[in-house]
Amino acid sequence: MGSQPEPRIVDEEKKVAIVSDDNAQSDTKSEVIGDSHLIEVEGRYTKEEFHKLKRKIDRYLLPLMWLCYGIQQTDKTALGTQAIFGLREDTGLVGQQYSWLTTIFYITYMVCEFPSNVVVQRYKMGRTLSIYMICWGIIVLCIGFAKNFTHLIALRALQGAFECCISPGFMLLVGTWYKTREHASRSLVFQSANAGFGVIASLIMYAIGSATQGREGVQPWRYISYFLGGLTTFVGCLCLLLLGTPSEVLWLNKEEKDMASARIRSNNTGNDKTAIKGWKWKQVRECLIDPCFWFAGMNAFLSSVPNGGLTTFGSIVIKSFGFTSLQTILIEIPRSVMSVVIFICVGLTCSKWSNLRMFFMAGSVLPPFAGFLGMSLLPNDPAIKWTKWGCYFITVPFVLGLFLAWTLIPSNTAGRTKRTITSSFTFVGYCVGNMVGSQIFKEKDAPKYTPGTIGCAICFGLEFALILTWRFVLVRRNKKRDAQQANDGLTAEERQKKGKEYGEADYTDFENPYVSTALSPMIFATNKVHSSDTPYRNGMSHIHQWSWLP
Repeated sequence: MGSQPEPRIVDEEKKVAIVSDDNAQSDTKSEVIGDSHLIEVEGRYTKEEFHKLKRKIDRYLLPLMWLCYGIQQTDKTALGTQAIFGLREDTGLVGQQYSWLTTIFYITYMVCEFPSNVVVQRYKMGRTLSIYMICWGIIVLCIGFAKNFTHLIALRALQGAFECCISPGFMLLVGTWYKTREHASRSLVFQSANAGFGVIASLIMYAIGSATQGREGVQPWRYISYFLGGLTTFVGCLCLLLLGTPSEVLWLNKEEKDMASARIRSNNTGNDKTAIKGWKWKQVRECLIDPCFWFAGMNAFLSSVPNGGLTTFGSIVIKSFGFTSLQTILIEIPRSVMSVVIFICVGLTCSKWSNLRMFFMAGSVLPPFAGFLGMSLLPNDPAIKWTKWGCYFITVPFVLGLFLAWTLIPSNTAGRTKRTITSSFTFVGYCVGNMVGSQIFKEKDAPKYTPGTIGCAICFGLEFALILTWRFVLVRRNKKRDAQQANDGLTAEERQKKGKEYGEADYTDFENPYVSTALSPMIFATNKVHSSDTPYRNGMSHIHQWSWLP
């Protein structure tokens, strides 16, 4: 009589019973039945038909997300430009009141983050995001009519409450449309609007400043709010017609919607269901024992402290080097252009060589570390204003440490509730970091703000160590999972099938042993790559033809 097959060992770090968890089965039974037809749909179409659909999705979705994200970033950070055009003087701001306009924004951003994510999960994602955008557009418009600190802080609080859902909402949206290896490229496309749209916004604000500065009774900063608020409201209305998940949008027919849902089944992370009523507390508990959950939040915090300081005081600090208000706007443009160039170069490099993504994250904080130290140590002398501007200029790569980390959420986190919690916690770290960043720049330290710039340098040093530790944990996790799969007695096809079934059933990445953590999912690649790029599975990817988006 043959011996019984040895049961598969489940990693203690990830153990959540799959077969014996009756509650999990009852939670997901209706979901599996409702989506079982996607398994058949997936094999009904050719690669060429799926490729054609993907290009259609890109044409509609990416330009709109790029525009929305760029507008959101500009609305959020325009305060710094408005400050050099007289906002503080015209509204009678004193002491730390100006800093509190940024702090209150991120307080409400953080407080409303979790409920907004729940709203986005439970209701139609596209419609919810569009309504939020229209609301904050009206608020930005109203800032142009503010008379004092009370008006400004109330409006900024409301602005933070409505802007909070766009960034995490877009990350969830990417997960409903694209395969795992496509997440990073699509996310970097819309995130590049942070700098790309910044060039356009800077030129427009320069034009507004040139046309209104010096005219009696005209306050340029108010016209900046009028323009930005009107643009945001208009684009929000446009999103009502075009933005959403595959099951929501009007520009796909029923067959294309089924294809769009079927093509992401290989992610093994579920589909684009909204209005899921079952909030799974076991997935919340799982987040608390997942070290990557904490890494994501801490990385967001450390990267956002300098971000909060730069967005609030960057223009003021540059002007203190010896530049005029209009010059300050213009010399921000090269920094924005360089940011776009860096995004493209990092994407192309990660396509040609595997497993570099988190190394880029770590390397991106070293030039800013040196730049902030330079701004701290050099005197504010007009004779060396370009040298100090050079120190400011080399801080630009730090955004990679935050943006690339964001793309790990849809790639590595399975389970709708777990993804929502992880996304929310990451943006809590983002908010708290920005709050701290706006407050470490004290009015009494003007115009050089040395304690603030030194604090930013310290954050970059800590972030460097954290990213390397994070990567070590992911590598170790993949090695353990590969060892378990080598002894499970299943073929590669059987593992793939089970992974898809577990993903459709809303199992988490701990529950689903066939999800691999992506260290460097392809950013710009061709069809000759695997869905997940890890040091212990795929080796070096073989690239034969370049493609802007895979």
